[in-house]
Amino acid sequence: MTEPTPVPDAAGGGSRTATVPAVPSPETRAARVDGDRAATQDAGNGAGPTAAPVNGAYGVGQPNGVLPGDQRTADDVEAGIVALWRGYGQSRDHAVRDRLVLHYAPLVKYVAGRVGTGLPAHVDVADLIQSGIFGLVDAIEKFEPERGLKFETYAMQRIRGAILDDLRSQDWVPRSVRSRARDVERALERLGARLQRTPTDTELASELSIGLGELRDLYAQLQLTSVVALDELIAAGRGTASLAETLPDDYAEDPVASLVDQDSRRQLADAIAQLAERDRIVVTLYYFENLTLAEIGKVLGVTESRVCQLHTRAVLRLRTKLAEQSEL
Repeated sequence: MTEPTPVPDAAGGGSRTATVPAVPSPETRAARVDGDRAATQDAGNGAGPTAAPVNGAYGVGQPNGVLPGDQRTADDVEAGIVALWRGYGQSRDHAVRDRLVLHYAPLVKYVAGRVGTGLPAHVDVADLIQSGIFGLVDAIEKFEPERGLKFETYAMQRIRGAILDDLRSQDWVPRSVRSRARDVERALERLGARLQRTPTDTELASELSIGLGELRDLYAQLQLTSVVALDELIAAGRGTASLAETLPDDYAEDPVASLVDQDSRRQLADAIAQLAERDRIVVTLYYFENLTLAEIGKVLGVTESRVCQLHTRAVLRLRTKLAEQSEL
């Protein structure tokens, strides 16, 4: 029987496995049962340490592949999966396929976690898992148990391929440009370590075995790969602020300017209230009612020149009062 591959369980701890081997022979089953019974007796007699959990191929505390709290034995689980594969191979029933998907779902989480390592912070692992589920369904539908191959190995490749295909479909940069960008980055690292300084374009072109003009054309292509996601963290592990939160909003109201404006309006209102009645009327009609000096003269029954004098006197008094308030 093939050796099972450890896979993290859905809770993220320990591991579980699922293989599609042939049904074990009665001799093999008997040997397992005898071995488990002997191990239990040795542990009860103090033949070996019992404090530390057994770290088997299925993970810490799961030497036989049975999850904690599950009353079934490893043979029961294995026989059930074999029966599911046989039933699905005969009927191609979607309900049976869905049961296989649930059983092998930890494979998707495991592969998505591996692929997600090193990706930008804005890439959600949950999205990778969602893409990987489609790869798992495709692997189940196309797998042939009678060929004697290990399903986990086959499925992990299909899951990883589905995740990468989905990531590439969201990328507007051609794969060839991404590959050239990695070549340039590696060349810059080699030259920087060798020269102990920033290499020139001529040195970089020589390292890449291309001409200077071709390097400049390559720079133009690589501009597409320099776009920064707004949701990407400014400094990973140093805070939760995103780059979008640091961009200025030209249309947003400045709170400091708003407070200064409110205070200025309050001081101006207090200064106007302290003016003489006629001066206060001139200021109110001219600045708040938008009347001309001639119209204000008709309201007050005086000439336009007299209104001009009243306006000038009122403005001077306001300036004096505002200056006195600013000194307080």
